Amino acid sequence: MQKTISITELDILHSHMSFTLPLRYDSRRKDALAQTFKKNKYSFFRIDELAAESKSNGNEITVNGKELEQYFLPYIENKLFPAALNEKGFHRFTKAIQEQFEYKLRNTTLSFIIQSVDIILGPFDIVFLTVKVQLDNQKTELADVLDFMHHFRAVEPKLEEEQGMIIVSLESGEHLTVQNLLFEYLFPFLKEYILHDDKLGGSFGSLPYYEDERMYVTAFLFSREGSLITDDQLYRMGALDGKLPNGELFISATNPDYVRRSLKQSLHDRWAPDTYSITTIHAFITVTNRPPAEMSKELSHYLGTHYYNFLLHYFYKIMLLRVSFEYSQIEWKKDEEYVKSLIKFITLFSSGYYSQEVSTRSEGKEQTQMFQQAFNIDGLFKEVNNTLHELYKSQENNASDKMNTLLFILTIFTVISGIYGMNLVIQDWESPSAWREVSTYTFFEWISLITALSGIGLSAYLVATTFGKMLVSKLRRKKSNSSM
Repeated sequence: MQKTISITELDILHSHMSFTLPLRYDSRRKDALAQTFKKNKYSFFRIDELAAESKSNGNEITVNGKELEQYFLPYIENKLFPAALNEKGFHRFTKAIQEQFEYKLRNTTLSFIIQSVDIILGPFDIVFLTVKVQLDNQKTELADVLDFMHHFRAVEPKLEEEQGMIIVSLESGEHLTVQNLLFEYLFPFLKEYILHDDKLGGSFGSLPYYEDERMYVTAFLFSREGSLITDDQLYRMGALDGKLPNGELFISATNPDYVRRSLKQSLHDRWAPDTYSITTIHAFITVTNRPPAEMSKELSHYLGTHYYNFLLHYFYKIMLLRVSFEYSQIEWKKDEEYVKSLIKFITLFSSGYYSQEVSTRSEGKEQTQMFQQAFNIDGLFKEVNNTLHELYKSQENNASDKMNTLLFILTIFTVISGIYGMNLVIQDWESPSAWREVSTYTFFEWISLITALSGIGLSAYLVATTFGKMLVSKLRRKKSNSSM
């Protein structure tokens, strides 16, 4: 009989967590939004001014600006760390919060601190909200830590296993849901800038191509010094398997071979047996059994280079999903300009932002591969390349149709010129009273009249629609340029 995997416990003594939510915002109002950030005491992040970063961490952890510069390839670095709002790239605004809350679920109560929040205005109308959280330096069993992550990331909990959590502000005494915490407590000023899809409701109507209604979790966990870190614990971290609604410990797989195969794909064990990192579609978590005093450099990487590496690949994933979604929305007979704008969008994204190589460091390259695999970046990018091929084929067909249309229009003008040349009924158009002669027209004169009027009307329609399409195309290009 095949053995089943058993669940082992692990005490977590210290933890650093980040929860990231992508949304779509009105980038045409970026300057107004930046002023709103300033009024709400957010500071613009510059790579050469990292004092604010150290302060917002709420501790002595320092992120090295020179290391950030050296970690990424130059053309990636320019996009990740623009010096001003008018430069293209990711514009990060940060604010220290340092406010204490309580998490209540069933019989469990955990005290935690929201250390800081980031708002990152990305290209193509994407904004990332990041909430940085730390459990209040108390010994917590791994299952409770994972349960906290599992519930805190659910902005709109719909499943039974996601429901029941209450967040209490110890400062104001308010009872909050995660959605209340984000959009009424931490970021209330963002509501007017968030764009929504007409067909979808809730926060995630903003991104109809987004996979689910949960934030992505990144974490750095410190277990008791020298603790054994087991396969079941690592698997549960990647899957965020905490507890069942009845409070029992939970793991979403029982086959040890399956767990090992899964970890082979998602586990980075370069620093084993002391430190491991696991990267999945749900979370990126580093766990160590070494004390915090010995891990200051690794924790700095988590808050700096690894944070930006994650953001970049999360952005890739969202953009590639967006292309697939917008391709599925095309009505080929109507959306000629939409097809053009989609080709332009794919080209700008691929040439300006997307790259399989982003880091100069060996560990950075390894971490990049982990994110690419977890987010299925290669598969999505191949799909986008196929999409681009189909769009170009469509454009070629449209170009051929346009040539036929042009010949058709020239033929119409030739016919009209011929009508005037026939001089059968033109003389009756010279004065209003002459139109009374219409009732006396012969059969051939009627043919000439109908042909002339329909030809002139059709020509006027073609001219009007052509100029109308040119105007719509110009407006779409202007809107597209404003979102980059």
